[in-house]
Amino acid sequence: MTNSSTPTVAAGCGDLLTTGDMARLSNSTLRTVRFYEQEGLIEPERRSHCGHRLFSGRELMRLQLALDLREAGLSVQSIKDLFRLKSGCACPEEASHRMSDALTAQIDTMQQKIAKLRKLREELTAMVSVLTECRTCEEASFPLSCEKCDVLANPELPRALRVLWHDCE
Repeated sequence: MTNSSTPTVAAGCGDLLTTGDMARLSNSTLRTVRFYEQEGLIEPERRSHCGHRLFSGRELMRLQLALDLREAGLSVQSIKDLFRLKSGCACPEEASHRMSDALTAQIDTMQQKIAKLRKLREELTAMVSVLTECRTCEEASFPLSCEKCDVLANPELPRALRVLWHDCE
């Protein structure tokens, strides 16, 4: 997740942030900041007398949100669409409905991902639990002996264990 700390002041630039500040404060890289700028998701306020890009604190918030949305699995295009949605509407009612619908769809997608992640976490936790018994295995013909192991004969073994540990080739 991104760092939501308050923007610091770039030396001699008022409240504006350099590309380096943007990268540091968002826990990203210069390359990432430049990428999001190229994609039109953030825009410098102006350039310094040396030609360096200078960003407002609002642009830092936009970058942090874009990074969080990207980490949550949204495509860059989906993020662009969300950022531009309001400006493409004729009235507040339309904008509100469209934004609510778009966000609800994203929330539903995230809920499905969360459910999958929870299930996978449970499966991997169960696998770790079974593997604690394997630590004391003294079979000389490891890994071939796994196929005849009582521990691995349990039909309720997690799928991950069957794939990652049980199937020895």
